[in-house]
Amino acid sequence: MTVNPNDISEAQGSVETPLITVASGDGIGPEIMDAALKVLEAGGARFQAEPIEIGEKVYLSGISAGITPEAWDSLRRTRVFFKAPITTPQGGGYKSLNVTVRKSLGLFANVRPCAAYAPYIATKHPDMDVVIVRENEEDLYAGIEHRQTDEVYQCLKLISRPGCEKIVRYAFEYARAYGRKKVTCMVKDNIMKLTDGLFAKVFDEISAEYSDIAAEHYIIDIGTARLADAPERFDVIVTPNLYGDIISDVAAEVAGSVGLGASANIGASCAMFEAIHGSAPDIAGKNIANPSGLILAGVMMLVHLGQSEAASRIHNAWLKTVEDGFGTGDMKPTEQPLGTKEFAQAVVERMGQHPATLPKANYAADAKPITIQQPERKAPAVKEMVGVDVFVQHAGAADALAEALQAASNEAFELVLITNRGVKVWPEGLPETFCTDHWRCRFHATGKAGILDVADLLGKLGTAGIDAIKTENLYTFDGERGYSLGQGQ
Repeated sequence: MTVNPNDISEAQGSVETPLITVASGDGIGPEIMDAALKVLEAGGARFQAEPIEIGEKVYLSGISAGITPEAWDSLRRTRVFFKAPITTPQGGGYKSLNVTVRKSLGLFANVRPCAAYAPYIATKHPDMDVVIVRENEEDLYAGIEHRQTDEVYQCLKLISRPGCEKIVRYAFEYARAYGRKKVTCMVKDNIMKLTDGLFAKVFDEISAEYSDIAAEHYIIDIGTARLADAPERFDVIVTPNLYGDIISDVAAEVAGSVGLGASANIGASCAMFEAIHGSAPDIAGKNIANPSGLILAGVMMLVHLGQSEAASRIHNAWLKTVEDGFGTGDMKPTEQPLGTKEFAQAVVERMGQHPATLPKANYAADAKPITIQQPERKAPAVKEMVGVDVFVQHAGAADALAEALQAASNEAFELVLITNRGVKVWPEGLPETFCTDHWRCRFHATGKAGILDVADLLGKLGTAGIDAIKTENLYTFDGERGYSLGQGQ
């Protein structure tokens, strides 16, 4: 699904010298971008950089997305984005530009290698070599949030079957392409049985097609603990968006430093390459930031562009620099710590050299972007409404609310359950349960029901002075329940 550099048109530069979009970002971004570009150029990378302005200055100029229409035009034209970290201003409701770019351009796969470089960079896990493949478009990062009552806010977690199929298949294809032996799925499907349960189900379906690669499951909490304690037991990990964001930072820190972390964001027609860390404005301009994450992201970009020889040369020069004891302060090098510029120069001076102890980088000459087919959309299921959850703001007790709801209900629905923060409080609730002012009131259909019956119910509740703040229709799909039970139900 990614773009082959041979498909780049003349408007995007030549095959030999493709055009890429470059953003220097905020905070330490300009410093590490200058360093990274210097290293890539010295290593023989072939591309023409088209600079764009994104981030804090654009936000504060009144563009709430943090990116101008001209920048979007560049990204859609070049289809390759090399990006330094940016700052999202505090407050004001500004949305993350990283998330906006990933979702808008369909960059569904976030790939973050995390390897140890022992003994040259301190780590308790010298055999660690893990790749986190994170779903990049869905989950809580949809950013759909609402304040519903005085006391309660919500964030919607959205997981789709096509989204799960794309990322899981990409993880197995990545493992096969890079000689990896095992893919581990990490979710919380023991609690979120529908959303995370779907991810786990799709993982099982797709893993059956890759008999040459081992597959296993972990619940995300114990999986994260095991990753921190014994990362060498993992190879490739595939996981939904939020979990992947968290565990990739855990993995990078366990490997030695978040400053070493690089990532690729891969989509059907575009790709973005960046360091995983933030803009660190507190150390901006001090020439102490670590450019390694962005340099290694540049290596991933060159592999994507089909420039494997340059990618290997640059990666090996970086490894040789580390092996010789040089690094920025966060890397705790054996020699005197170097500044950002000086570290980049040290890498440049070692072009053509290879590490003696660390594994040598050797990207295959015929390496190509991983491609997967679009998921096959399944025929719609037989969908039947069997009830409705009405969410209500109410300051009193559950029994009083139930009495008011029953008195106001119409003939199409019967009140069967009230929960508070997911826990059953009526009928037969426990007095010890703490309740907020936000109640889920579940009505089951007494016969065949539809949206007009729901509208009639809401009208009657409103007439009775009941503050209904949202609804969720309850459906079965081919007879299978499409909603969760309440805790204690």
